Amino acid sequence: MASILLVIIYIAFISLGLPDSLLGSAWPVMHQDIAAPISYAGIITMILQGGTIVSSLASDRMTRKFGTGLVTAVSVGLTACGMLGFSRSQAFWQLCLLAVPYGLGAGAIDAALNNYVALHYKARHMSWLHCFWGIGCSVSPYIMAYAIAGPDSWHGGYQIVGIMQAFLTVAMFLSLPLWRKTFQSETAAKTDSAGTDNKETHLGVSGAWKISGVPYLLFAFTCYSAVEATSGLWASTYLVQTKGIDVETAARFASLFYLGITFGRFLNGFITERFGDRSMIRIGIGIIFAGILMMILPIPVQFLPLAGLIVIGLGCAPIYPSIIHATPANFGPENSQAIIGIQMAFAYIGSTLCPPLFGLIADVAGTKPYPFFIAFFAAVMLFLSEKVNQAVDRNHR
Repeated sequence: MASILLVIIYIAFISLGLPDSLLGSAWPVMHQDIAAPISYAGIITMILQGGTIVSSLASDRMTRKFGTGLVTAVSVGLTACGMLGFSRSQAFWQLCLLAVPYGLGAGAIDAALNNYVALHYKARHMSWLHCFWGIGCSVSPYIMAYAIAGPDSWHGGYQIVGIMQAFLTVAMFLSLPLWRKTFQSETAAKTDSAGTDNKETHLGVSGAWKISGVPYLLFAFTCYSAVEATSGLWASTYLVQTKGIDVETAARFASLFYLGITFGRFLNGFITERFGDRSMIRIGIGIIFAGILMMILPIPVQFLPLAGLIVIGLGCAPIYPSIIHATPANFGPENSQAIIGIQMAFAYIGSTLCPPLFGLIADVAGTKPYPFFIAFFAAVMLFLSEKVNQAVDRNHR
């Protein structure tokens, strides 16, 4: 039973990645069809991110009340509705409206499944699950490219992925009996030693903030998202404008940054239990700094900055899953759903705000500060993660 459930969770992680790169792939055509300025993609993205932040913060309350299985099934259904709605949209305001359920569903899936896997499965599965997210993220641009070449254009791309999500929604509802046994253990884990059922007690942001080490953890997660999102968004522009690399080569290697994350997480699954979450986070940050150094060395070899970008992706690979997997052990299984939900919210804040922040810097100073911007957030992340370790060690004494 546990193996069947794990397969379903793996498939759910692919579905979680599928929508993430659809908008960027389709927007060059979409904005022309709906007569919207090209910059309006940022508005849709902010609505999506806002929805994910709200549902991430609410995930603890929902999961305690309804269980991980039902929350995930309904959330996948919301994303399916959002994408199928996108496939029928003819105006920008319709996309904005449909982005609300789209974003709400994605945030709830992310928080609920990450906590469930952190509680019930070994660290290697957390790495491999996030590898499967990368597979979904990598596949969807090809689906959209295939659809754009056909008669339905981008509408067909969203329709294909929406139908895939709809089938997954049915599968998730059919799998609900598999979740029921573990739902009782999830509920029992939230019962304190005095026998009081904490299901009615919502930890919330203020409650989590009071737990020693959690504030450091949340901002460390924000810094990680800043590194990943900024690296991916501005890589191609930096390679072209600062390193003088041709546009096609830069675009190809910018996409390999995400391949580095995906492949890195596949490899991490084989070694993470040997080294442990703390060491994997440190190793990942160290690899990020190595990649940054490769990008800034004043050596007139074009391959070096290109390879450095892939190395940064490899460094990012273990950090996200390791931080999440360590949360129940660091702060208790009774608190993990609330804290992971808040982590997701802080992660989305980092990925929403920091790439535009670098854009403002680039308007003034060009893209040359790109690796130093990434290095700053990587250094702060290292400092904060070590503060988390110190706080957890004190708590466990």
